Parts: sequence; structure tokens; C-alpha cells
Amino acid sequence: MIRIGILGEISSGKSYVANKFGYPVFNADFEVSKLYKKDKKIFIKLKKILPQHITKFPVDKNEITNAILTNKNHLGRIVKIIHQEIKIKMKLFLKKNKNKKIVILDIPLLLENKVNNKKDILVFVEAKKFAIESKLKKRSNFNRKLYNKFKKIQFSPSYKKSKSNFIIKNDFTEKTVTKNIKRILKRIL
Repeated sequence: MIRIGILGEISSGKSYVANKFGYPVFNADFEVSKLYKKDKKIFIKLKKILPQHITKFPVDKNEITNAILTNKNHLGRIVKIIHQEIKIKMKLFLKKNKNKKIVILDIPLLLENKVNNKKDILVFVEAKKFAIESKLKKRSNFNRKLYNKFKKIQFSPSYKKSKSNFIIKNDFTEKTVTKNIKRILKRIL
């Protein structure tokens, strides 16, 4: 099984690119959302470390946001709890897809949380700053302060690029993304 890890900045189009490969995708953001909605165990762990912020189940993302904005240390504590569970979910995903030729890992903190293997093929999704800003501003729940906190816990784009085997310049058109993916698949298969 070939594991392809998708890297890039927030809102660079990582999930879009991941889905365009046409292979099973492990989407960590989707899994986190499910944990908040359905996993009582996660709620209890979060409530234990942040009792003044996490008050109801299913976990309210606004409570998570407020906890992060109130204290810079809260983000690290939340990430630690969530990523332990994400690693378990990823192992189940890999086991379920063990006979697939390729799987795609769409995990925002892939390198930062050491979720990748040395043999993983890393693809950096690069988008122009103005395109990223434009996408962010269109999000109904966009919060600049929260965005900046997440940026601080991520490796720099230049570091991620240096660790990547391939770079996809995302101009947010299907034609360009598909062409780049075909080029990558041709090289690795």
C-alpha cells in the first residue's frame, strides 16, 4: 500500500486535492467533527481539562473556539486529546483499506504530530496567498484570531515544501489539479 500524505496551508485546497486522487481518503477534519458530535468519551476528556469552557454534549465548536481564544495553552491540550483518537481512527482506516493500492491521508497536522511514516509520499498543495485569503473570507465561521493560533502550531509552508516529494500548484481549477495528480500517479505507480 502506498500512503500519500497531503500537506499545505490552511485553506490551500488540501481536501479538494485529496479527493481528486480517486483513492480512499482519511480526512482528519471530518473525523474530528464526528468525534465532537458522537463521542461521549472525547466530551468527558475535554470537559475534564477545560470544565469552564466545555459544557455540553455534543461538543459545541463555539465552546472549543472560545477555549482556544481564552488561553493559548488550551489549543495544545485539545490537540493532544483529539490527535490520540485520530491516530486510532487512522489505524482502523488503514486496516480497512489494507488491500488498496493507494490511500490518501488528509491530516492537517500530519508532520507536526508525527503521524506520517518515512515511506509516505508527501504532496504539498501550494496556493497563492490572495486565493487562500479569498477562500478564508468566504467561510461563514472564519475567525482571524483562531486562524492565527492554528498557524502558530503548524510548521512553515517552506519547511513542509522541503519535506514533500511533489508540489501541486493549486489554482483552484479542476483541470490543473487533475493534470498534476495524473503526473504524480504516473511517477509513483
